[in-house]
Amino acid sequence: MIRVLKAFFPAVLLAYILGSVLATQTVLAKLAALGVAVPMTVRLQASLHDVIGMTAYLLLILVAFVLALPVAAWLVRAHRVPGPRLFWFTLAGFAGLIALHLIMNQVLGIWVIAAAREWPGLLLQGLAGAMGGWVFGVISKNRLVATV
Repeated sequence: MIRVLKAFFPAVLLAYILGSVLATQTVLAKLAALGVAVPMTVRLQASLHDVIGMTAYLLLILVAFVLALPVAAWLVRAHRVPGPRLFWFTLAGFAGLIALHLIMNQVLGIWVIAAAREWPGLLLQGLAGAMGGWVFGVISKNRLVATV
């Protein structure tokens, strides 16, 4: 159980930080495309502001990973899927964050992250989830605890 938690929380934190920064930079890139000057200091300040201020998104990612990673662990442990476990945890992180955004939009009619309204932004959020899933797979190593 401790091994799983030692892998889970860094994975969630990485997915959150990466997802937050990618969302911020996507929005700022759209502003820059409109001709608005966005200096590097503003980009860094905005990213830091969002990482500190979007804690509700952190909790949503935590929930998405609580649902997605155990499914991948079960599939790998039960030998129901071929391939390396790292691939399946990476895919679970990707699918978890994509599902989070699509479900929130369908159920509540909102986009948690504005950048996820369009495919490139949504896929970048999926990339953040994939990186988190990958980190989980790397840190948790080959031993999966039955409670994952």
